[in-house]
Amino acid sequence: MRHFLPILALLGPGLLGGCASAPTPGVSRDLLAARASAGPGGSIDLIRRQGERFSGLPFLDGNRVELLVDGPATFGALTEAIHGARTRIDMESYEFDEEAGGRFADMLLAARARGVEVNLVYDAWGAAETSKALFNRLRTGGVRVVEFNPLGPNDRVPVALNKRDHRKLLLVDGRLAITGGVNISRVYQNAPRPEGADPEDQAWRDTDVRIEGPVVAQFARYFMETWRQQNGPPIADHPPTPRTPVGNMTVQAIDGAPDNDQPLIYRTLLSAIELADRSIHLTTGFFVPTPDLARALAAAARRGVDVQIVVPGQSDSSAAIAAGRAKYGDLLEAGVRIHERQGRVLHAKTAVVDGAWSAVGSSNLDWRSTVWNNEIDAIILGPEFGGRMETLFRHDVAASREITLEAWRARGLGERLREVGASLVETFL
Repeated sequence: MRHFLPILALLGPGLLGGCASAPTPGVSRDLLAARASAGPGGSIDLIRRQGERFSGLPFLDGNRVELLVDGPATFGALTEAIHGARTRIDMESYEFDEEAGGRFADMLLAARARGVEVNLVYDAWGAAETSKALFNRLRTGGVRVVEFNPLGPNDRVPVALNKRDHRKLLLVDGRLAITGGVNISRVYQNAPRPEGADPEDQAWRDTDVRIEGPVVAQFARYFMETWRQQNGPPIADHPPTPRTPVGNMTVQAIDGAPDNDQPLIYRTLLSAIELADRSIHLTTGFFVPTPDLARALAAAARRGVDVQIVVPGQSDSSAAIAAGRAKYGDLLEAGVRIHERQGRVLHAKTAVVDGAWSAVGSSNLDWRSTVWNNEIDAIILGPEFGGRMETLFRHDVAASREITLEAWRARGLGERLREVGASLVETFL
């Protein structure tokens, strides 16, 4: 779906809702000064303070977090959660396709039949190839369904085509949240496919988290904001989530919204990069960095931080890969290590900084996630979860091809021309 947007971008800013510009990071000077004097592990406290300052929301203790390392694990957790729902299910997904979406529709209808309230938000563009009959079947069965930014009467193109709901979120009974990069799409079934098959027919590598505990209330708040902004039928706010600890994890929910000139996820990540003192390990399904992000990564590498990024070696958007490769030079020269994942279509969106600040969510390292999309991430603090993230990162690095500065400089003319062409529309990729 995503690879058609650059073509439409050429039709002009009137269609696309205006030109994109990246916000400035705005890390406070006192925290930057404190970075130099912070002892081992002190960066995490600085990043936490900055994150709470940006969002106005606290990090909450007492949560349980399970790392879901691929599509089958996530689909299993989603299925179990839906089957176990007693009172309410809220679901939000960019894609909701005919095959996987059809199976989840059956689960949601079964939950509704046993008396569970069910609310669904899907993106009009992400699910454009899904039949209206599937969503009508859900509505007929009592599920409240909201289409995010509809394409308009008779499927006409809307004025703000680029403002999409890229979130993937499930809330159950106000006690459990599952979020990350996994869409309700058949590509996450990870059935074996032949080498060289179309990316949409290959196995995809993604990451989600299953969260229980007090922080679920923050995720519920963001769901309700989207529901109301999209004029969904009236539904009640979630009851207050009990503060009784169910685990030992400290977590914060953060969002990025298309109507926000200073998207929280982007600012939070930039502050984590600027305050890091040991390591920055990023995994992303789309890498087309803004100038501020590229500068922050290069600056961190130059001050001795181990900066490594795992990006796709193949994708459903060849233009996004080309635009990202155009940025490799300055990063490699600064000492950033770049790895292109092989054997899977990489779609995960994760970060781990100094081994103890971790992010898992829907936001990529690109313009679209920065200035256009509705996104949501979970931020998890602590070395225990950070260690799991580092293990997953090392697994992806081992399955990747590292791009050296020498190899990048030796690339052919055809690749260079593709990079130039993709860079012309990089804000829309």
